[in-house]
Amino acid sequence: MGPRERARLDAMKRVDRKDGMTLSDLSEELGISIRQVKRIRKRYLEEGDGGVVSRRRGKPSNRKIADEKREHIMRLLKEKYVGFGPTLAGEKLKKREGLEISADTLSRWMAQEDLWKPRKRKKGRVYQRRNRRRMFGELLQVDGSHHDWFEGRGARCVLLLIVDDATSRIVAARFFPSETAEGYIELLEEHFQRYGRPRSIYSDRHSIFRVTKDEVEKGKGITHFGRILQDLDIELICANSPQAKGRVERKHAVLQDRLVKEMRLLGINTIERGNAFLPTFIEEMNARFGCAPCDEEDAHRPLRKEDDLKRIFMRRDTRVLSKNLTFQHNNILYMVQTETPNRLRGKSVEVLWDGGNGVLGVIYDKKELAYKRFEEVARNRPAVLDRKEVTTVGLDWATKKPRKKQPANHPWRRG
Repeated sequence: MGPRERARLDAMKRVDRKDGMTLSDLSEELGISIRQVKRIRKRYLEEGDGGVVSRRRGKPSNRKIADEKREHIMRLLKEKYVGFGPTLAGEKLKKREGLEISADTLSRWMAQEDLWKPRKRKKGRVYQRRNRRRMFGELLQVDGSHHDWFEGRGARCVLLLIVDDATSRIVAARFFPSETAEGYIELLEEHFQRYGRPRSIYSDRHSIFRVTKDEVEKGKGITHFGRILQDLDIELICANSPQAKGRVERKHAVLQDRLVKEMRLLGINTIERGNAFLPTFIEEMNARFGCAPCDEEDAHRPLRKEDDLKRIFMRRDTRVLSKNLTFQHNNILYMVQTETPNRLRGKSVEVLWDGGNGVLGVIYDKKELAYKRFEEVARNRPAVLDRKEVTTVGLDWATKKPRKKQPANHPWRRG
């Protein structure tokens, strides 16, 4: 007997003992109608203790799903939805196949067929939770996810992601061949144009965001990405562990499951097609998993008049001017033009460039200097030829070996 049947049997025993227990009291205690109590009492008097046992025991449920429907669903999971988890598989079956089935039932069926195994959560280090930021744009979490996004159908790539801490919404995402500062800057520019400047950005301790030990020893105290945020008055916070920026890390886990399978169903296998599909997918993700901020006020600040993003995003290198006011950048010589050359000799200048080979600006003491690319004029000098390149026609001296001078004690000389 189960616990419920044992409780009913105990109640019937008390009625037999005439402890003052009526059928109305029994109905209230067991939580069933008075008519059901009378039926159970009648079966108990006729059959004894076995009368309280349910008549449905050993029989299939009236709500059992037909075997044909189960076989059809399992065939779809094995052929069309390989690797899908119970929750996502239930969504796709309902949306694409018109079959509505609960995730619990699917998880039980898939576990029986070895199509899915529940994850075992390992006991890890305890991290204290922190409250979300109150306003949208108060803190953005950025990170890159290296994964086989196209499941071998295309080249491996990385998904760069920006997630708002207050709402858990994905505000920018894009596929890139590799994780670079230029990729993050491209995402930031898209966010700045759409929302404005956020208050702070939360990242890991990648060398894109934070200088390494070797760079510190060389005197470099800030990266190109960090300088951009500094110019735009945005605070940069580097996390000490992945758990600290859990919002964006959890988004990676969801995208590596759902986004990969969505692109498989649509046959997407290139970075270009993936980036074209991302806005639609992100909109659905934000509508389903995003939440409202505690404060409806937007923490983003508009771009200032002096915020020339194209110029701010340029890379900056330091060069020391020579005595003749020249400097070299990417193996190209440049000459600064000024009417007061003496004050610039030996001075350090900032060289602006966009990642290519050409210099786009030279700055000294927050002022831009005029410059030009210096090209030395080639002189008419005689060509220097290798002996192998010299023609031997009419030039016997070029190939004729010189005569060796005999020593004084040579037999010919003694003779």
